Amino acid sequence: MLTFKEGLLSPVAHDLRLRVTRFEIEVSDAITATFDATSLVVDTPMKDGRENPSALSPADRAKIAGQIRDDVLHAAKYPRVTFRSRALTRRVDGGYDVEGELTLHGVTKRLDVQTRLVEGRQQLELTLHQPAYGITPYRAMLGTLKIQPDVIVRITA
Repeated sequence: MLTFKEGLLSPVAHDLRLRVTRFEIEVSDAITATFDATSLVVDTPMKDGRENPSALSPADRAKIAGQIRDDVLHAAKYPRVTFRSRALTRRVDGGYDVEGELTLHGVTKRLDVQTRLVEGRQQLELTLHQPAYGITPYRAMLGTLKIQPDVIVRITA
C-alpha cells in the first residue's frame, strides 16, 4: 500500500510504502482474501517514487505504523479487512476481471478490479478513497501535514 503526503509541511514528511504481514488469499472458483489490519508495518519511506530506507529509523517506522493502526484504521475495533469475489472472468491477456465486495473499517462496498499477469503471477493495483470507508486520513500539526485521502493498494499473488 502506498500513501502520499500533502499540506504545508509535506516537504519534511515522507510518502510511505506499507505492508500487511499477516493475510490469507484463497483462490478457487472465487477469491476470498483476509488481511490482518493489526499486522500493518511501514515497509519503507519513499521519495519521488523510489525507496528511501534511510529516511526513517526503525523506531520512527514502528511509531508511524502504530499511529496508522490505532488512529486511522482503528485496527483494535476493525482488525480484519476482507474481500470476497462474486464473479471472476479470465481475459485473453491472462488477467482477470474480478467483481466483489471489500469490507474495510466496518464498511462494505462493491469493488470491481482487474488483475494482470506479470511473470506468471497475478497483480492488481487499485486506488482506495479512505473517506468512502469512513476513514479520516491522518492529519497532524493542525492539518499542515496530512496524508492524501487516496491510497494505492498493490497485491501480487
